[in-house]
Amino acid sequence: MDDKQIKTLEQVKQFVDSSQGMEFNGINRREKYRWTEEVLRKFQYQRLKKGGKGVIRQYVEKVTGYSRAQVNRLICRYQNSGEVKPTEYRRHCFPQKYTAAEVALLAMTDELHDWLSGPATKKILEREYRVYGNAQFQKLSEISVSQIYNLRRSKEYRGKRFTHTKPVTSRIGERTRPDPQGQPGYIRLDTVHQGDRERQKGVYHINAVDEVTQWEIVASASRITEYALEPLLENMLGQFPFRVREFHTDNGSEFINRTVAKLLNKLLVRFTKSRPRHPNDNGLVETKNGSVIRKNLGYIYIPQSCADLLNTYHRDYLNPYINFHRPCFFPVVAIDQKGKVKKKYPYETIKTPYERLKSLPQVKTYLNPGITLDELDAIANQMSDNKFAERMVKARSKLFKPTDRFSLADETHQLPSDSFFD
Repeated sequence: MDDKQIKTLEQVKQFVDSSQGMEFNGINRREKYRWTEEVLRKFQYQRLKKGGKGVIRQYVEKVTGYSRAQVNRLICRYQNSGEVKPTEYRRHCFPQKYTAAEVALLAMTDELHDWLSGPATKKILEREYRVYGNAQFQKLSEISVSQIYNLRRSKEYRGKRFTHTKPVTSRIGERTRPDPQGQPGYIRLDTVHQGDRERQKGVYHINAVDEVTQWEIVASASRITEYALEPLLENMLGQFPFRVREFHTDNGSEFINRTVAKLLNKLLVRFTKSRPRHPNDNGLVETKNGSVIRKNLGYIYIPQSCADLLNTYHRDYLNPYINFHRPCFFPVVAIDQKGKVKKKYPYETIKTPYERLKSLPQVKTYLNPGITLDELDAIANQMSDNKFAERMVKARSKLFKPTDRFSLADETHQLPSDSFFD
């Protein structure tokens, strides 16, 4: 606005009186502030008497369109600082606690452990620092679960069903839900098929999980016939460090047969199977099929001829990792006033299967002859969670190298060029 011709208070008063009913538009906020400062400085507002100050206030109100309160605020700002400038908006930002180095460590840990849940990942970060003394994880050992999910959504991080079974009429096995009553040795089993290709069946994985400790043994079989599974199951049961008391499966014919029943009778193991319309009877191992086996081996077709090689990988890498280095949720069961059973999964109960086993009262009475806690401690403390996971990932990458494709194929069934090793 060009108001150079207005030089006296009398001219200002005449302008205000003559412009009654007029409105001034088109002036932005920054220009209004600058013009107000020029007017206050031009008429030396601080030296004016009360009547002169009132005229200047009306003048500023008229031209800027501001309310009386806003004009008073601008004048106070001028009197305090000698300037009338708009306050720049500054968004509040919290200090950055976790740097790019911590984000990179979190991303590495997630990749090694196949992106576990937030609480399980937090437990691994704590163990890396507090149990294994890795100083790089000092900050991350105190991270909250919600902050883990926040970091996973950040740019820095992104840069670097089980079904009801059909009822069967076989009398083999007892229809009941496993009831371990806090004792280890109650095993749940299930099979996982690794896909078909060109009418050729892929390898089968046998998954065995203890209900109390979640101790897990994985093995692979070229076929799931009763004669092929008998030696494999006997070997799997022998890999548990505690005595197996109960063998629970769904109603699949690979387990519900006389051969498996004879094996369990020889080992003095109770044989139970799921009840009709109760899919949760075998729910624990079903969840492990997806969170462990599928995460490690995927869904792609693997030939049956690779079963022996996979068993070596399971025995040396996957099974020790699951039981000594992979945290699991353990429920806390509560019964409300209506008698309804509710399960909660607090963070404090997250443990590895071996930690859960050690926490059981009278744990030494459950161990197999020749197995001691000192031996198991040596295995658990041989290397940190991340170190062992890194070792397992390297072994898995080597397992799927293209150079091994034909050494693993049957002589009569050569693998195609686009096999799972590519």
